[in-house]
Amino acid sequence: MVVGGGAREHTLVWKLAQSPKVKEIYAAPGNSGTAQIAHNLDIKPTDIESLAKVAQEKGVELVVVGPEAPLANGIVDHFQNIGMPIFGPIKAATKIESSKVFAKELMQKYNIPCAQSTSFSEYTQAKEYIRQHSPPIVIKADGLAAGKGVTVVDSIPQALNALANIMEARAFGAAGDKVIIEERLSGEEVSCFAFTDGKTVIPMVSACDYKPVYDGDQGPNTGGMGSYSPPHFLNPALSQKITETILEPAVKAMAREKRPYQGVLYGGLIVNKDEPKVLEFNARFGDPEAQVTLPLLKTDLVDILLAVINGNLDQMNIEWSEDACVGVVMASAGYPGSYKTGFPISGLNDLDKDILVFHSGTKVVSEPWQVLTNGGRVLTVVATGKTIAEAREKVYNNITRIHFDGCHYRKDIAEIRRSQ
Repeated sequence: MVVGGGAREHTLVWKLAQSPKVKEIYAAPGNSGTAQIAHNLDIKPTDIESLAKVAQEKGVELVVVGPEAPLANGIVDHFQNIGMPIFGPIKAATKIESSKVFAKELMQKYNIPCAQSTSFSEYTQAKEYIRQHSPPIVIKADGLAAGKGVTVVDSIPQALNALANIMEARAFGAAGDKVIIEERLSGEEVSCFAFTDGKTVIPMVSACDYKPVYDGDQGPNTGGMGSYSPPHFLNPALSQKITETILEPAVKAMAREKRPYQGVLYGGLIVNKDEPKVLEFNARFGDPEAQVTLPLLKTDLVDILLAVINGNLDQMNIEWSEDACVGVVMASAGYPGSYKTGFPISGLNDLDKDILVFHSGTKVVSEPWQVLTNGGRVLTVVATGKTIAEAREKVYNNITRIHFDGCHYRKDIAEIRRSQ
């Protein structure tokens, strides 16, 4: 059973379906993409009791959790209590994502390189701090905000506005009870991932994602508008440095804090002159990064997940393709603000054979049979190639064949920028 309904979960279902060990897959709730290779269940990812009940009834032997909300709500603890194998960190370990204040304090305590910052639970104190510190600075809601709780500001009025939005207007609800105000780091952003059973840490291929909604990194942040893997600037020495100074120390720190961490650890980093620093940690596969990293995985994903759960990851040899992979998100007009849904999607059958399309905000209607838009991020169109440029060209040659009313996507994903 794969818990979640986005493109990340479609990618997980697609990858798990390739394993000879897998006979049947359920997706909860899934989407019209997972419906083609799995059984969709009309259950919310946060309805843990119902998920557990159905998993037992269906004889599910492995559960994989995609999104952060069920992890933060303790889904792993619940399934462990009923004796069902589940991949993901327990609630206490998920705090590395669900509280940015906790994560920052952990990094500072264990000397994991990160941006300098101060946290606040009082609006007036935070406001005063902003008035005394000249931007650029970054303001972050403490809790889960679907990837949208971070604002980079260049002026004091902008900063005060962002702060008021989080703490006064409660744009992210209880996630804004506390805020972090930190220095803005410059450099190349990279998403680094590792499988860990709490002892052994095995890095995955890394990726770069694009958060702002418009070309040239303009406009508000989104859950991610596209990504590519591997990052061209990440050489083997730098990758090893990230593992040794960030990923491994974080897993050790969590063990020392009696919050044993098993699952995927995802470090959102910034690299400046070969010096990596942590922007934030997440407790799961990335979205849209999973869509460009999992297609490069050569080892059976089921074997890896079971090794993590059973604590014998040290016996695994995980292999990755040498290819590059690029994914571009097609979004609804208005996203990440308000948007309309229910528009028919055309062109999904007009693509080259080696193009992958992972569904996110989609649903199917049967009379007549059609795939409709059903969310902000609708599809991720993915291609692999010998080089990033080749994969990128394939994606953009095909994406124009897909259409729905108001569809929007960035035209500069995986473009080699001037700073690169």
